Amino acid sequence: MEMVTGNMVAAIMEEPMAPLVVRNMPVPVPGKGEVLVKMEAAALNPSDLSMLTGGYAVKPRYPFIPGIEGSGTVVGHGGGLLARLRMGRRVACTSSPGGGGTWAGYMVTSAAKTIPLPTETTFEEGASLIVNPMTVVAFLRILKGGRYRAAVNTAAASALGKMLIRLLKREKLPLINIVRRTNQVATLEEAGAEYILVSSSPGFEEKFASLAERLEADIILDAVGGSLAGTLISKAPPGTRFISYASLSGDNISIDPKELLQQNKSAGGFYLATWLASQSLTSTLSDISKVKRMISSELATEVSASMPLSDINKAVTEYRKQMTRGKIIIKP
Repeated sequence: MEMVTGNMVAAIMEEPMAPLVVRNMPVPVPGKGEVLVKMEAAALNPSDLSMLTGGYAVKPRYPFIPGIEGSGTVVGHGGGLLARLRMGRRVACTSSPGGGGTWAGYMVTSAAKTIPLPTETTFEEGASLIVNPMTVVAFLRILKGGRYRAAVNTAAASALGKMLIRLLKREKLPLINIVRRTNQVATLEEAGAEYILVSSSPGFEEKFASLAERLEADIILDAVGGSLAGTLISKAPPGTRFISYASLSGDNISIDPKELLQQNKSAGGFYLATWLASQSLTSTLSDISKVKRMISSELATEVSASMPLSDINKAVTEYRKQMTRGKIIIKP
């Protein structure tokens, strides 16, 4: 067992919907199978905003340190083979349920939730190496495994959406990209998108139905939920599979049962941690290797700003205003 003692600075949410408070607290102590990561960079993701508002799948116990994803150096461990192997390594990491998050000087997490960073990968790149890239690679595995002919993705101007555009273009799989505003179209065109629809434009439903039929789009990846999801399901070709992987609108999805019964459509969800737990070790290691190779190309993350931990409330406010500008990286 190797430990670091002393105090650290951390962002703390003391009660639901409250502003974050930045204060000193003791450095946490890792247990068996856990590592202590000295945080160098942490990403702000839509899932972080969901956790701050109580909408995330894993409900926090207050007070807690937010931050799902980040990067740093392993400086301590509580024993166990993998934890010892990670000692001294630069890693990308995610927080463990019930533990502290990445918005702190140090974080304790399971050694299994760390990925060693390639030498050429910066901490800033590593801070966004897991959540979005691993999700996009998982989507590619789903598309290929199901032999889907073309896909649909909503909130396509997001960091994940742009990664999906680049990766599916490389794989020569058609992708219908849906955004809410016309000023997002140019951004997607720059990313290489061929098929773009604006959900707020007149005639959207008819355009989507026509394009989906022409391309034989038979799987929908949805990050929005609400009425848009219901519209897509109803206008999609028979046999379409619908997968919800986020709920940015915060609204429930309404599905007409006849769509499922009479048109052989299906609806389900995707949660990265659950997906990874269902995959073989060989499959997961292959996906991690692919992410590492593409982290500076197809799976690159645009960064709009870097801010110190002391400005965490400002960072959250700025990111919530315009998530499509790029990630905000927190420097603990």
